[in-house]
Amino acid sequence: MIKIGFNKPCVVGKELYYIAQAVENMHISGDGVFTKRCHTYLERELGVRKALLTTNCTHALEMSALLLNLQPGDEVIVPSFTFVSTVNAFVLRGAKAVFVDIRPDTLNIDENKLEALITPRTKAIYVVHYAGVACEMDRIMAIARQHHIEVIEDNAHGLFGKYKGRWLGTIGCMATQSFHETKNFTCGEGGALLINDANYVERAEIIREKGTNRSRFFRGQVDKYTWCDIGSSYLPSDILAAYLWAQFEARQQIQTKRQMIWEFYHAALQTWASKHGIVTPTVPKECDQSYHMYYILLPDLDTRTRLISHLKANGITAVFHYLPLHLSDMGRQFDGQPGDCPVTEDISDRLLRLPFHNELTMSDLEEVVGVLEGF
Repeated sequence: MIKIGFNKPCVVGKELYYIAQAVENMHISGDGVFTKRCHTYLERELGVRKALLTTNCTHALEMSALLLNLQPGDEVIVPSFTFVSTVNAFVLRGAKAVFVDIRPDTLNIDENKLEALITPRTKAIYVVHYAGVACEMDRIMAIARQHHIEVIEDNAHGLFGKYKGRWLGTIGCMATQSFHETKNFTCGEGGALLINDANYVERAEIIREKGTNRSRFFRGQVDKYTWCDIGSSYLPSDILAAYLWAQFEARQQIQTKRQMIWEFYHAALQTWASKHGIVTPTVPKECDQSYHMYYILLPDLDTRTRLISHLKANGITAVFHYLPLHLSDMGRQFDGQPGDCPVTEDISDRLLRLPFHNELTMSDLEEVVGVLEGF
């Protein structure tokens, strides 16, 4: 029987109360009162030009590809160590995925390998701030500017993390957020597109509203709205936004608890990890992480497999993470071959994520550590 699960969605404040309010408002479709509150909050707190809630992070990524006008024949550089949505976003537009390896310390895109992959067809670089720890953005942005390439931040893990004092999600031309139930702030399923380049704002609203200028109509800027671009329906229900708004209100409580969990694991596991050749996360001094997850790197795949079974036998669920996309069936269609991303291939076999959610008690954490130490 599982006693300590890997994830458990949390209710921290007025989630249910605000959901009831959304129903009473008789506006449970998109862009209601709570959606607008979330937009304003993200724009104010992060300083982005525009924040738009979406049905999920996948759709925010798809919107970014539409805004970049990615076409068949275009190339996009992307880490192989990421969730498939990051790549699907532009593959759906016919663009080619060019996979880049990750650094062995932060598990983020290896900025030193970027320039060798850039060709005249390269249109964008998608970076992923793994575990809410920032990529080396100064170097990445300098390379992108030199080659006139856009940078999009897949910031699904990193909301309210920082790089050299700057919020993650505010550095590239656009960024995407996830509010899936495994994330720090959740509404079950949800996402957001953050826009930093003013040139993309108006078209983003149109794409999000099925290719119409409906948002301008509701602001009184036009006397009727019409179909004027490609697009789809990317608006989440205001019921979901109501849940998310309650989570934003409890931001300090949520983040304080997650920081406590991360720091407990990190302090408690150092001796055990060192003794058994296990690696714990690296957070560079210029990075303020978001405390999204805690992972360990085992010596090899066999050790990880045995540890997962050991934890499960003791009622604890721990999980691995991404498989190398360049070695997947689809990845091989983009010329992915074994050895292309050796760090990704190695890390993927050894990484294990420990239980991490706001419902964990100190007793739970001590039990997880105790079971690990008994391995």
